[in-house]
Amino acid sequence: MSEFRVHHHVSELIKLLGTKGDEGPEVFTDLLLKNRTPYISTQVSVHGAKRKIAEFTRTPHDFLKKYDELKSKNVRDLDVLVSLLSKISDDRAVVKTLEKNAKKMETPMDKMQLPQSGSKMSDREVSELRNQLLSFASTSSPVQTSESLRRMMRERQTKKNSSINLPVIPAWAYERPHLTDEFVVSAKGTTQTSVPLGNQPLAVQELAIVQDLLMVLKGSEGRYIFVKPSPGSATPREFNVDPTLDVSLQELVYRILPMCSNYSTIMRFVEDKVAFEYGVVNHALSKAIRTLIKEYFILIAQLEYQYLLENLPLQRLWFYLQPCMQTLDILASIASCIERGACSGGSVLSLLHEKTTAMIGDAKAQDLCLYLTQSACAPYFEILEKWIYKGIIRDPYCEFMVEENDSVHKEKLQWEYNDAYWEQRYTICRDRIPVFLQTVANKILSTGKYLNVIRQCGRSPACPIAEEILYTLNEREYVDQIEKTFSHASQELIDLLMQERELMARLRSIKRYFLMEQGDFFVHFMDITEDEMKKGMEEIMPSRLESLVELAIRTSEANADPFKDDLKPILLPYDLITQLLRILSIESKQEKVVFQEMDPTEIHISGLEAFSFDYIVRWPESLILSRKALTKYQMLFRHLFYCKHVERTICSVWLSNKSAKKFSLHSSKWYAAGFALRQRMLHLVQNLQYYMMFEVIEPNWLLMLENFRSVSNIDDVLEHHTDFLDKCLKDCMLTNPDLLKIVSKLMLVCVTFSNCIQRFTQSMNVEAQVAQLSTTESTRRKDRKGSKDTDESKAKKQTTTKVVSEHVDQLIASEEFKRTISNFDTNFSTLLIELLDKLSIYSTTNCEHNMMNIIHRLDFNGFYTHQLEDLALERSTCEDPKRGDEAISSLLKGASIKLPTISLDEGRRSTKGS
Repeated sequence: MSEFRVHHHVSELIKLLGTKGDEGPEVFTDLLLKNRTPYISTQVSVHGAKRKIAEFTRTPHDFLKKYDELKSKNVRDLDVLVSLLSKISDDRAVVKTLEKNAKKMETPMDKMQLPQSGSKMSDREVSELRNQLLSFASTSSPVQTSESLRRMMRERQTKKNSSINLPVIPAWAYERPHLTDEFVVSAKGTTQTSVPLGNQPLAVQELAIVQDLLMVLKGSEGRYIFVKPSPGSATPREFNVDPTLDVSLQELVYRILPMCSNYSTIMRFVEDKVAFEYGVVNHALSKAIRTLIKEYFILIAQLEYQYLLENLPLQRLWFYLQPCMQTLDILASIASCIERGACSGGSVLSLLHEKTTAMIGDAKAQDLCLYLTQSACAPYFEILEKWIYKGIIRDPYCEFMVEENDSVHKEKLQWEYNDAYWEQRYTICRDRIPVFLQTVANKILSTGKYLNVIRQCGRSPACPIAEEILYTLNEREYVDQIEKTFSHASQELIDLLMQERELMARLRSIKRYFLMEQGDFFVHFMDITEDEMKKGMEEIMPSRLESLVELAIRTSEANADPFKDDLKPILLPYDLITQLLRILSIESKQEKVVFQEMDPTEIHISGLEAFSFDYIVRWPESLILSRKALTKYQMLFRHLFYCKHVERTICSVWLSNKSAKKFSLHSSKWYAAGFALRQRMLHLVQNLQYYMMFEVIEPNWLLMLENFRSVSNIDDVLEHHTDFLDKCLKDCMLTNPDLLKIVSKLMLVCVTFSNCIQRFTQSMNVEAQVAQLSTTESTRRKDRKGSKDTDESKAKKQTTTKVVSEHVDQLIASEEFKRTISNFDTNFSTLLIELLDKLSIYSTTNCEHNMMNIIHRLDFNGFYTHQLEDLALERSTCEDPKRGDEAISSLLKGASIKLPTISLDEGRRSTKGS
């Protein structure tokens, strides 16, 4: 069962129970998924569970009767449900909760109160009681007749297989009553003969009753044995015998009549299952039963011959019928169970398998059930062989365990984020799985899916180990064949993807661009697109951007990539946070409403925020690199790309600040504060990039490559690739909107600060003045003028430097500059403290120890430890004053531990800027 289905069931259960608490369905879903164990059913465990429930309930007889009824209908997972109910009965807390909610689930029939026995009821009370009973009877589901069942199955098959038109048996086949080997009973019933049989001599009575029995055994009514109308197709037929018959003869007759009732049940089943709606399994079973009934007819013909020779007394008839009584009893039992459970396909095979294994002590009965099971399995195994040998499903009656969904196409993999072609194109229907194939059901599904992928690549899959599959009591014979076929199909698809389609080379190509592994390409690309990226998204021409990307590829080492032509740039109409919230909006109704009300035309973002890469993926690589996987790559790329842009912006500020150090500034403490803040920002961005590139992406990439060397099927490849992307997104803080918002705000503060400093620097125009003086001086030196000119240039340079320094000092000493630097410092420190605090809480509560690395890197010297202590103390005091000390100690462990791997040069470089 998938995670989404478990979550749905948990939510429905919480809603039905009416429980309220702080823990949502996600907590219980995660608990259930982590503690799943397969249920192993045994006769002893089932009997113990039944006995425990019978002791717990107030009506044990009704419970056991209902269990036997459901068991006879071959209800799947009945024993699992009984085991669960027995465990619930032991838990008193659960029992009390269920008792509280029992009143809400009462039906009108449960609330109806009957008068006490012996008390008289008025006409009004009788009328009310009758109305209540009639209303309850009208709401309850009636017993399905064979016609309604046929109609229901036809509608179900037509709905699932609309392209196939099932043949319809003409109406006259049902309207003509005598076209049957079953009893024909008139609506008026049968009247008794005028001459009672008891008035005849005993020998005459015996001859007459033997003749009647021979008639009834063939499905025809006799003169002294009358047939009662059957109330339902699964109900045994009953008979009336002339009451005047001798008592000793009556005793033998009543021993033989159950055989006639079994014959009636069998013939009703065989003639009813001829309809196309019941499927090929029921057709094959009916054919096998007809073969056995022919042997029964031969026996009746031989008995009639003996009767004509006046050599068949009643006692001898009873003796001759003994061998086939058990056969008819088993056939009637099977027919009744299938009819009551409305079984078809795999459920019929499960019932036959259980009957066969239950007859282990009776060799003759087991051989009979084995013959029926093998006959019924033949068409089912034909469908199975086509699926596991060729990847084709031919199932017109919807009986096979694998169901094909024609509405899901492989082309959607490249465009739709939530398209689950691999999971939804072919699915397993649990109700159609035979019990003896339960253990290999997933392998059967996967085998056909692998071959189907190969077929859709234009190749005809050939299985050299294909053999006919037959049902036997030794299940290892056909299970081994299925496992061999699974291994062959898995290896063939793996070879196709890895060798012919070069999946690993394509993944490395994607890593080169989306995970920014190709350094020279991105340096060159960001240099030539710097002016273009500053424009609004609407102002950028996609063709020009595509040309710049191609130019950067051709002039870098990326030109050697054989898949470089599949890369193309795109401009997304939303930023990274909006993209993340759209993906996570599946679990939140409020965010859905927000995005429905949001107008995309009102969102104005720059080309830098909208830029991303896209990749052209073809079949069958699109199974691995689906739109969902590419979207995850895009999120990682946009995050890394924007951090790289912020780092370049801060470094450009560092270059412009180098010129200002040549001047003696009287208010240098404010400019020095700006230098220190810039260095702290650079330290944050560089360490954040280092953490994502070398502590998250690269180790997970190497782990994925190591896992790929041992994969045996495409499902393992999908799993490892999905795990790699999910771990990268999670450790890069892209699955937590709160953390991502803080990081985005920090990046925005860094960019705003850099732009502000750049504007101050441009207003000073220090670099321009110094460059102009340097150019003039060099020109004069080239002209080789005298020392007088040199002295004049030096004096002019000093005068200019003094004037510019005074201008710079005036700007920096202004209140506006002081307030700006102070505000930037406060905002940056507040956001950084909040980020460290959130990371510490997230890493400790969710056991995500990888988050501790970024905490150590950003606070390697304990600079922010004091602020974190105050924040933890304030939070713990608000929640629980007694736990304040514990919170501080746990936070100190996560925030102030020195990281031994940080080099001395890196620490000196960071402290020097501060």
